[in-house]
Amino acid sequence: MKNIIRNLKKYWYFVILILALLIVQAYCDLSLPDYTSKLIDVGISNSGIEHVVPEYLAESGYMEVQLFMTEEEKKDWQDAYSYDEGNGYYRLNSLEAEEWESLDAEFSNVIAIVYMMTSQQDSELEGVDMTSMDFSHMDPSAMDPSQMSPEQLEQLQKVQETLADMGVDIQSETLMLDIRKVFEEKLASLGDSIIANMAKYFAKDQYTLCGIDLEKMQKDYLWKTGGKMLAMALVMALVAILAGFFSSRTAAGVGRDLRSKVFQKVIGFSNAELDRFSTSSLITRSTNDVQQIQMVTVILLRIVLYAPILAIGGIINIRNYNSGMNWIIVLAVALVACLIAFLIIVAMPKFKIMQTLVDHVNLVAREILTGIPVIRAFGREKKEEERFDEANQSLTKVMLFTNRTMAFMMPALMLIMNGVSALIIWVASNKIDQGVIEVGAMTAFITYAMIIIMGFLMLTVISIMLPRAAAAADRIQEVLDTEITITDKQDAVTSVSQDATVRFDHVNFKYPDGEENALTDIDFTAKPGKTTAIIGSTGCGKSTLVKLIPRFFDVTDGSISVGGTDIRDLSLETLRSKIGYVPQKAILFSGDIRSNIAYGAPDATMQDIEEAAAIAQATEFIEEKEDTYNSAISQGGTNVSGGQKQRLSIARAIARHPKVYIFDDSFSALDFKTDTKLRAALSEKTKDSTVIIVAQRVSTILNADQIIVLEDGKMIGKGTHKELVANCEEYKQIAQSQLSEAEFLASIQ
Repeated sequence: MKNIIRNLKKYWYFVILILALLIVQAYCDLSLPDYTSKLIDVGISNSGIEHVVPEYLAESGYMEVQLFMTEEEKKDWQDAYSYDEGNGYYRLNSLEAEEWESLDAEFSNVIAIVYMMTSQQDSELEGVDMTSMDFSHMDPSAMDPSQMSPEQLEQLQKVQETLADMGVDIQSETLMLDIRKVFEEKLASLGDSIIANMAKYFAKDQYTLCGIDLEKMQKDYLWKTGGKMLAMALVMALVAILAGFFSSRTAAGVGRDLRSKVFQKVIGFSNAELDRFSTSSLITRSTNDVQQIQMVTVILLRIVLYAPILAIGGIINIRNYNSGMNWIIVLAVALVACLIAFLIIVAMPKFKIMQTLVDHVNLVAREILTGIPVIRAFGREKKEEERFDEANQSLTKVMLFTNRTMAFMMPALMLIMNGVSALIIWVASNKIDQGVIEVGAMTAFITYAMIIIMGFLMLTVISIMLPRAAAAADRIQEVLDTEITITDKQDAVTSVSQDATVRFDHVNFKYPDGEENALTDIDFTAKPGKTTAIIGSTGCGKSTLVKLIPRFFDVTDGSISVGGTDIRDLSLETLRSKIGYVPQKAILFSGDIRSNIAYGAPDATMQDIEEAAAIAQATEFIEEKEDTYNSAISQGGTNVSGGQKQRLSIARAIARHPKVYIFDDSFSALDFKTDTKLRAALSEKTKDSTVIIVAQRVSTILNADQIIVLEDGKMIGKGTHKELVANCEEYKQIAQSQLSEAEFLASIQ
């Protein structure tokens, strides 16, 4: 995981920007359920009335509520309203949300009590017309029967009887407060939702008495709230698009950087490091592994950052509802956590295995594709199909297991989500009946619960994908952390010496994973203007020896010097700029003939290119092509023959004008006539350079100034052809086995 996060350090500013965008998106996302709740509970159920304290009050309503207040409440009530003489009703002085909500909290109970009494909501007041009473007459000091009409006297008698049955002393000086206490005891058995709705019904009656159009008020509220929801949705969509854009851009940058780092690292590898990682593995790490990291980076930035914000915000919003159902969320989160833990334990080991199996499939496929001619020649198509099928089946089994695990995850999560929804509805229905919450609050609670579960669902998805990406990141980091053994010293020599003498001073060499020396005590000097040939049986170390000169490997013991300077003291660029190397296997690059010859000398003129081609005896077949030097070369040089490929490789080394020529068995595909012409032309070109030739055929090195004979990595002979025939039995046997008797005798004359 740390290797994935490490890749984001370069893009920290994008990460901060994405985080800010996700916070905005989460705010909008978490606001929508609350607005939905308000649409239902306020806009639909209560005609758009948000507060229990009305904005407008009729005179009768203003006085009725005031009758049941304490002196302190009366003062707050009178301070809150002003009489509008023009319209004949009272108007709330301040519409500030905080002040209004404070008034709601202070007066909701007393307003609900007035509504119960005036609308005959209490069964004990049934049959008593409280609305026709002047409640000021309930003050004992003001009750004068002589001043009442017969109807009022009759009504007063009913009220007195009813209040007496309720336990209220009608002779008390605090009669109204006593009545209030009785009704507050009744309200205590009701839920906050019912009390608020009763108070809002009172407000609705007052608005009607004041001539306010309730239908218009409701429509205005619905349009206003719906407009806010639409604006939130549009902002959320815009922010989500921007967050997705920057996440994709960041992930693409991470992928680009990783591919570049891996490529630059591999380019600097010596043969020792290249042998440690197979070609197919390096290709997989540069493509499939990077793609896994790139994909997970997007998910990290879009989901892993967003999910906790969403889940925490949902939990905070749910707490604001005081519904008493928070335990359902805890239960749902616990179930999802158990599911995630199960999936991680089961799936994580398989994802680590999967990347190795992808490597193996790539290895088998690459071997089969590159070896098709040999496979067909030996009729091994069926066997290779079986080999590929075996590798493919192993990968398929692991992938099927992980896919089935993920397939199990989705229905399990859906079961949890739907089960939680059903549980919330069942519990909430009882609470709605008790007046604890309203329908809109239940809807919002369900939505928030789904948001919280979806947050954990997002984390579940990443928990499935992260192990594979983490394994891929570790594999890439393994390449990047590999120490390159062939590097420049801090004080490496960068000046190019004109001396091209190559000196092997008692060199020993052992491969990094080898137990025995591949070369032992190699000691000779190759001088400018001279040709040094190396010959020996297959596997004796000829190619290994010449690969030490350009530092494809470093010697184990002893030293190699070029121009009198130890090659380990030279910078790699300086050393290799002096060498023209033609490998045993001719390699061409896609492009054209001209670009391939000028590969090692980008500044070479056309004259240099034509000269190099002429020396390499490549002019004839090049001129035969329609586009001559502009003729296309396919990938790997598959559209030219083996001999043509070798000649172009030789021309590439010649065009560089090096001080040291190394030909690693580079004439094996040439016929004798072409070989002879090429060597004659080459001898003139290289008369001031050191030439080292690895050869299998004695006929090609008869005229070499110095021949080194190798056997099992050791020098068993050194000298000219005649000297070796006389002094080295092994060389003599090689010469006699390759030359006719007449040729052999002629060569030693």
